[in-house]
Amino acid sequence: MLHLASGMGRLGTESAFEVLARAKALEAQGKSIISLSIGQPDFQTPGHIVEAAIKALKDGHHGYTPANGIPQVREAVAADLHRRHGVTVDPANVLIVPGGKVTMYFAIAMFGEPGAEIIYPNPGFPIYESAIKFTGATPVPLPLLEENGFGFKAEDVLSRITPKTRLIIINSPANPTGGICVKAEIDKLVAGLEKHPDVAIMSDEIYSEMLYDGNVHTSLLKYPQLADRLIVLDGWSKTYAMTGWRMGYSVWPKSLIEHATRLCINVHSCVNAAAQWAGIAALQGPRTEIDKMMKAFDERRKFVVAELNKLPGVSCITPLGAFYAFPNIKGTGFKSKALEVALLDEAGVASIAGTSFGSYGEGYLRISYANSIENIAEAMKRIGSFLAKRKAA
Repeated sequence: MLHLASGMGRLGTESAFEVLARAKALEAQGKSIISLSIGQPDFQTPGHIVEAAIKALKDGHHGYTPANGIPQVREAVAADLHRRHGVTVDPANVLIVPGGKVTMYFAIAMFGEPGAEIIYPNPGFPIYESAIKFTGATPVPLPLLEENGFGFKAEDVLSRITPKTRLIIINSPANPTGGICVKAEIDKLVAGLEKHPDVAIMSDEIYSEMLYDGNVHTSLLKYPQLADRLIVLDGWSKTYAMTGWRMGYSVWPKSLIEHATRLCINVHSCVNAAAQWAGIAALQGPRTEIDKMMKAFDERRKFVVAELNKLPGVSCITPLGAFYAFPNIKGTGFKSKALEVALLDEAGVASIAGTSFGSYGEGYLRISYANSIENIAEAMKRIGSFLAKRKAA
C-alpha cells in the first residue's frame, strides 16, 4: 500500500470543473445542457492577440524564457498598471506565471505552515482554503454577507488578526459573488493594518477590469504604505478571454520577488514563450473587442438578475463586478448542493452550489452569465419549471 503525504488528504478541489465534467458526460448521452457554471468568458480571444502568438512562433520563439518572464512582457504589465491605476511598478517586481492560481499558491506556500493562520474570503475562490489547509496552516474565514453586498468590512478583517496571522487574502471584484469592496473600506483596512506590520496581504484583482454601474476598481497598489508586504494577483484570462492561454502575472515586494522566482524555477521553469508575446499584444492593442464583451456582460447581468428574482423562492442582489450572480435560494427549501445536482440532472442547467466556495455559501448558487442571453433565458425557464413542479408536488 502506498503511503501518501498527509497534506494530500487536506487538498480540496474546484467544483466548477467537476460540474463541467458531469455536464459534458450528460451531453454525450444526448441530454440538452445549458452551462451557467464555468467561470470563463464565452468569447474568443481577440484576433490581434492570436496573430501575435502566431508571429512569435514563426519568428522562432520556441525555447525557454527567463523564469520571471521576458523583459518586454514585464515592462508591458508595469505600463498597463500605470495606465489603469496611476502607479509606478518596477518591472523587476513583476512575475509572469501560468495562470492566477500559481500566484495564490506561491503566496500561501510562502506564509502557510502549521501554527500559522491565513484569513481568506468565504464564500470565496475555493483554492484559497484548499491551499491553506494543504500547507498545514489554519484557514480563518472572512464571511462575505449578502446584507453587505458581499463586500468585506475593514473591521471584520482587522478583528480576525491574531499573533498567528501571516497573510490576509482579499478579492474584489469577487468570485463567486460579484461583490466589490468600496474604497472607503479599503482605506480603513489599510489604516488598520499599520498596527500589524508583520502581516502580508494578497490582493486578488483578476476581475479588476470587470465592473459595472460606474464603479471604479481601487487597487491596493495605490497604497505605498503596503508596498513592502503586498502581493497583487492579476492576469489575462478574464479581461481578454484568454483562460486557456494560462497567462497570469503578479506584483511582489522587493523582499519576496527572489523567493517567488525560485518557486517558478522549481515548479514550472517558465511560461509558454509565444503566449507571452500574445500577452504584450493584449495589453498594448485595441480594446474594441474587450469593450464589446463588457457591454454584453452588462446586458446579461441585468437580464439574469431580473429573471432570477422572478423564480419562486429565489432572490438576487445585483452584482457590481465579474460575471457571476449569487442568488439566495433559501426560499426554495433546497440546500445548495442538492439544488445544484437536481438542476443539472432534472432541468439540464449546470450551476455551482454556494457551498463549493465555503461554508458561508450555504443557501446560494453561483450563476455564471458567461453565456448568451438566449441560453440564459432558456435556463431560467427550465429552473422556473423545475421549481414550480417541486413546489406543486
